[in-house]
Amino acid sequence: MWRNYFTVAFRALAKNRTYSLINLLGLAIGMAACLLILVFIRYETSFDRWVPDGENTYQFQTWFPKPRDGNPFFMQMASYVTEERLRKDFPQIEKTVYVLGSSPTISKDGQVTTAKDYLVVNGDLLGVFDFPVLRGSKTALDAPDTAVLTQSEAVRQFGTDDVVGRTISLIQKGKTYDYRINAVLADLPKNSHMKLNAVVRRDFPSYFAQEPDFLTCWGCQSGWVYAKLKPGTDVATINAQMPAWEKRNIPDENFGGTRYNAGDETDWLFVPLADIHLGKTQGGAMTPGNDRATIATFAIIAALILGMAVVNFTNLATARAGQRAREVALRKVLGATRRQLIGQFVGESLLVAAIAVVIALALAELLVRPFGALLDAGLAFNYIGAGGMLLPAIALMLIVGVLGGLYPAFFLSRFQPASVLKANKSSAETPGTGRLRSVLVVAQFAISIGLIICTAIVFGQTVYARSVDSGYKRDHVLQLDGLSRYQLIGRGEQMVEQMKRIPGVVAVGRTDIGVATQNASNSGVLLPGNPQSITLGRYRVDQGFKDAMGLQLVAGRWFDPARPMDDQTLSFPEKPEEVRALVARGANIVINEYAARKLGARSAQEAVGKTVRTGLGSDNGEMTLTVVGVVKDARFRSVREPLDPIMFLGTREGTSNMVIRYNGDPAQVRAAAERVWKQIVPDVPFEAEFSEAIIEDLYKAEDARAKIFAGFAGLAVIIACLGLFGLAAFTAERRTKEIGIRKVLGARTQDIVRLLVWQFSRPVLIANIIAWPIAWWVMRDWLNGFDTRMALGPTPFLLAGALALAIAVATIAGHAWRVARANPIKALRYE
Repeated sequence: MWRNYFTVAFRALAKNRTYSLINLLGLAIGMAACLLILVFIRYETSFDRWVPDGENTYQFQTWFPKPRDGNPFFMQMASYVTEERLRKDFPQIEKTVYVLGSSPTISKDGQVTTAKDYLVVNGDLLGVFDFPVLRGSKTALDAPDTAVLTQSEAVRQFGTDDVVGRTISLIQKGKTYDYRINAVLADLPKNSHMKLNAVVRRDFPSYFAQEPDFLTCWGCQSGWVYAKLKPGTDVATINAQMPAWEKRNIPDENFGGTRYNAGDETDWLFVPLADIHLGKTQGGAMTPGNDRATIATFAIIAALILGMAVVNFTNLATARAGQRAREVALRKVLGATRRQLIGQFVGESLLVAAIAVVIALALAELLVRPFGALLDAGLAFNYIGAGGMLLPAIALMLIVGVLGGLYPAFFLSRFQPASVLKANKSSAETPGTGRLRSVLVVAQFAISIGLIICTAIVFGQTVYARSVDSGYKRDHVLQLDGLSRYQLIGRGEQMVEQMKRIPGVVAVGRTDIGVATQNASNSGVLLPGNPQSITLGRYRVDQGFKDAMGLQLVAGRWFDPARPMDDQTLSFPEKPEEVRALVARGANIVINEYAARKLGARSAQEAVGKTVRTGLGSDNGEMTLTVVGVVKDARFRSVREPLDPIMFLGTREGTSNMVIRYNGDPAQVRAAAERVWKQIVPDVPFEAEFSEAIIEDLYKAEDARAKIFAGFAGLAVIIACLGLFGLAAFTAERRTKEIGIRKVLGARTQDIVRLLVWQFSRPVLIANIIAWPIAWWVMRDWLNGFDTRMALGPTPFLLAGALALAIAVATIAGHAWRVARANPIKALRYE
């Protein structure tokens, strides 16, 4: 029996090649998209789950859910002081470690390079993370001045991974430190929230001897705290005890006669290792994270595309039901039961799904690498083992085969032999109104139009983000990093003067906040008569920063090196007597328009002359700052992040970046800047990037999202058009006699074409009515995630509707034209 079923199924596929090709292509494309998205979802949800005993490992995060003066933000980082206090107060904690990101320099064979992704720890990182060790011992970091390297870093630095017992010398904080390599780690997989090439252990009190405040500052989130809890520990209980822990450990401070405590607006809590990558806390992340909404969006897109492929199968199967009506009738006359017929047609559906899944697997294997590169994800397509796709592919085949074939099976098996086999019954006549097929076509095009709209809006927002007025001139800027390295202390002025002499250089400035830098520094200030502090961004700049960045002065003046009050330069390390003198003297500041509004000024001019008070450490009292200028608001970071209210502090030293505005050939300017840099600080690598490249990288994620939506929208349109073409072919066949009669009665070819095109255009028009409000609602929420966004006007909706309609018309117009030009004698011959 089953052999007979398969024989009939193969003959049916071979007899209707167009139908078979459309079905196979539609199902294969839908399945391939579904498999690729499944690979991506598995990858995103697999982060850090490979770490042995990872269920007992936690990251200690700092949350600011309801700051009095600002937007909520959440940090994966924590202050150094929290690590020691946690270990002291919670016996459930087995081990802790503080991790600090670092980019030391390495001098080898006369070449100076920057070592990327080196971590500095104060304890045994391998006691918290059970990373696989290839050489050496798991106790490699049990003492200061020890190091572990990954296998690739060992080969990069020494040419071999047999480096246990050797010494690596790193230049950190202007000094050379020697570390004994005690182990070699396997390279961490890409699905890790951590990124490291090497780990070195230092004694932090001596390491920060020149910056002692770092060791006791509760508001300095500069590194990551990890803890391994004892097995069976209820982390929810510990998190519930955090408010009491804060009160025990964080001292009160007096600011302007008002009690202040760093824990008032801050929550700390332990977050499981496996929840870091997709958690809501992405500030200060070691590697870019993701969010569950994105994963859900991909899953929905996969379901929609797969659903469209199943809809195609159902539509085409019911549309060609008339061609199999006689077969069904004859089988029933010969004794076949309805259950047997249903089994036969579901089996045919499973056969088609099986062939389609083979094609889908081949497509997925070909596309997984480009797809992974677009998403910057380490995607791999494996069939067996952890994350193997063989079982999901089989499950997909069964689901698609059963879902796609069940309704047509019931539909076909209900035909009555007497009505089908009576005289003059056309084999092209299919019972039913076709209303279900129309509904399904509308649903297909609604999905396609919705994805096209989403693509247009995501692309439009990306273009808007790059072109929106940023408040400064973003082009023709070369930004240099590494200015805060100890080797450059006292050489900043010399560097600026030398850079200004380069042909084509217009202006040079130094800053802590350049083009999309990661630096974030805030400080509370007090207005006279107001006990509530106001949080402002606090960034150091020099006199040339305004012209180098192209900032626009809207009131007052910029810093003047001839005015001592404009200069807040301090020695490094800071001398207490200098700090006290600066506090007693006060200083001038320049603010942006947003900061002026936060200070209560109704205009920029009104803000000039205002005074505020701030602190430079609890032992130094309060310092008076006077506003001497206001600049236009400048968006230095992504449009996703809220605009900062900023006060600029004038200084001649201590900044982290240099910005060079230039005209002329960028390559020549960069080469000349590198020569100047190497002449002044040959032991510090030259690291510079053009502002255009920085902005390009800043919106890389949005670009990738736009391309992904465009790709899936294209797949949805292809699937919808395949189904529409198939339905048009069968509808034209079903209406052959009608078309012949119309032509005999005088209808022109263009009239017939218009009739058929209108029949298949109506579902597209109805699909627009359904897709537009849903797409508007979804994309409005997405756009609201940006601090500034494009207007959600009618253009993307009209363009998507017109494009879908044009594609639908182009799909069926050629076929309609061919049918309309056919000789009516052939259509009416059997009459």
